[in-house]
Amino acid sequence: MSGRPEISDLVLAIDGGNSKTDVMLVSRDGEVLSRVRGIGSPPQTVGMQRGLDTFESLIVEAARQAGYAGTAPFAAHTSAYLAGADLPKEEQFLQEAITARGWSATTTVANDTFALLRAGSPTGAGVAVVCGAGINGVGVAPDGRVHRFPALGRISGDWGGGAHLGSEALWLAVRAEDGRGEPTALLPAIREHFAVPTLLELIERLHFGELSEDVLHELSPLLFRVAGQGDAVAQQVVDRLIDEVSVLATVSLRQLDLTAEPVHVVLGGGVLTGVGPAVIEQVAKRCRAVAPLAEIIVVDPPPVVGAALAGLDVLGADREAETRLRAGFLAPAATESAPVDGGAEEAAAV
Repeated sequence: MSGRPEISDLVLAIDGGNSKTDVMLVSRDGEVLSRVRGIGSPPQTVGMQRGLDTFESLIVEAARQAGYAGTAPFAAHTSAYLAGADLPKEEQFLQEAITARGWSATTTVANDTFALLRAGSPTGAGVAVVCGAGINGVGVAPDGRVHRFPALGRISGDWGGGAHLGSEALWLAVRAEDGRGEPTALLPAIREHFAVPTLLELIERLHFGELSEDVLHELSPLLFRVAGQGDAVAQQVVDRLIDEVSVLATVSLRQLDLTAEPVHVVLGGGVLTGVGPAVIEQVAKRCRAVAPLAEIIVVDPPPVVGAALAGLDVLGADREAETRLRAGFLAPAATESAPVDGGAEEAAAV
C-alpha cells in the first residue's frame, strides 16, 4: 500500500465494551484506515493477560488490513476507552499494562463514558450519561476539572442499565402472574417474547441454566414499548430511569459549576438511543431546569469514534480531521436545544 501515513501519524482507537471490542486505525488527517470488531474482553473481567491478548489480536488485524506490519508499534498514540474502568486507580493500572505492550509511544486509558462525551462535544467538555448494559455519568469542565461516579453497581448507588431494566420488567411480570403485584401488560408481553405459557416455565429455565440471564437485556426495549402503550406499571420504571439519568447529569453540572453557561449534555448507549423522543424530552426538561443553556445531544455513532477523536486531540490534529472522521459515521443530532427565553424562570422554580 503506497502513500500510506507513517506510524507516527496514526491513532490506535479502542472501544472495549462488555459485549464487543471495536478497534480503529486513524490517520492524523482523520481518515479511517481500518476498523475491526471482536468479542468483548474487559481485562477487569476476563483477566489482564487474556483481555489484552484479545485487544492485540484485533489490533494486529487492523494493522494488516491497513497495510502495515502486524508488529508493534502500531501508532503514535493509543486511545483506549474501556467499560469497567470505573475508578482512576483502575485506569492507571490499565494504562501501565497497555503501555508495557508497546503498541504506541503514548497511551491514554479512560472509562468509555469519556469517549461518549468527546463524540458529542466538539471540545470534550460537558456532561455525558451512558445507559447501555449499565449506567454511568461523567462531567468535564472547560478548565479540565472532572466529576465522575464510581459506577460499580448497587454498592455505589447505581440504578439502571439494560440488564437492570430487563430484570425489573421480569420481576414485575412475575408478581403480576402469581398475585403479589399489580396487573401489568408486561406479563403477556414477556410470555409472548419467550413463547412460554407461564413465567414459571421461564423462571425454571433461567434457574437451571437452560437460558442465560443475558436474555434479560432483551426485555429493556419491551419495557419501553409496553410503557408507551399506556401501561402504568411499566411507566413507573421508565419514570425512575428518567430520574436517574437526569440526576447523573444535573449532579455533575452542579459540581462543576456549569449551570449558568452553555454546556453540552450528551446521552448515549443502547438504551438511551432507543427510548424515543418522549423520554429524551423529559431528561432535557430536567437538565435545563438546572442549566437553562444546556444543549441535550443524543449520540448514535459508535463510541470508538469518540476514542479516535480524543486520540486526534493528543496528536494536535485540526478541525478538518475531526470533520473528516465524523463524515463516515452518523453525526450527533441535537435533540433539545436551550430555550430562547423562560429558562431562568424554569431554573428558579427548582
